[in-house]
Amino acid sequence: MVKLINYTSKPEITIATAARLCYSTYGIDKIEADFNDGEKGLEQARKLIKRIRQSGHESVLEHSNFTFGVEKLSRSASHQLVRHRIASYSQRSQRYVKEYKPKYLIPDSIACNPEFLEKYKKITEDIFSLYGYFIEKGVPAEDARYLLPNATETQIIFTMNARELLHFFKLRGCNRAQWEIRSVAREMFKLVYPIAPSVFRGAGPSCVRGNCSEGEFSCGSPSDVRKSWLKGGLDF
Repeated sequence: MVKLINYTSKPEITIATAARLCYSTYGIDKIEADFNDGEKGLEQARKLIKRIRQSGHESVLEHSNFTFGVEKLSRSASHQLVRHRIASYSQRSQRYVKEYKPKYLIPDSIACNPEFLEKYKKITEDIFSLYGYFIEKGVPAEDARYLLPNATETQIIFTMNARELLHFFKLRGCNRAQWEIRSVAREMFKLVYPIAPSVFRGAGPSCVRGNCSEGEFSCGSPSDVRKSWLKGGLDF
C-alpha cells in the first residue's frame, strides 16, 4: 500500500517561481504573486515547466518534494528502493521491532501453484517460528533477524524531490523492473500526477516518450507500457 503523506505546497508554482527568478529582474514576491494569479497564473507556470523539461534544465524541479509511506512491502523490494540515493528514508527497524507474527509476501508465480505455495509457506513460517524461539531464549533481535527472509514485510517512509521521482519512474516503471517495485512506482505516479501534471506529464520508462532505451533487453511491448502510463500524457 502506497500513501502520499505530504508534499510541497503548490509544487508547480514553487518550481516555476524558482525557474523565473533565474532570468527575471523582478523580486521573488512579484514573481510568486504573478504565478498565484488564479488559473491564468497556474497556466503560465505550467507552460514554463513544460519548456524547462523540454530543454533538460531540470534542476529547479528539485525545489518540490513528495513524502510517501509504503506498507506491506517486502524487504526484497525495499532494498531496491533505498538504492535511489537522492532521497531520505525511515524504515521499520528489525533491531528494535521484534517480528513475532509471520508477515510476508508471496509472489504470484508461487501463489498460483498449490505445491509451490505449500512448500513456500511451510519453510517461511518455520523460519519465523525459529526466530521466535531464539528471541524467547534471549538471542538479541538484531542477531535473530539474520534468519528472516527477503519476503518479510516492512514499512518505510521516504521523501524524493520531483526530479528524482522522474528518474525513479523511468527506471522502476519499466517492464524489466522487478514486479513489486514496479507496482510501487506506478502507485506513486498515480498519486503525484494530479497534484503536478506539468511536472509528471510523460513520466515513466523511456518508451513512453519515444524509443525503448533497453536495447536487446527490451520487453518488446512498448505499446502496452505506454497504455499503462497513459494518464501521464503522451503529448510531452
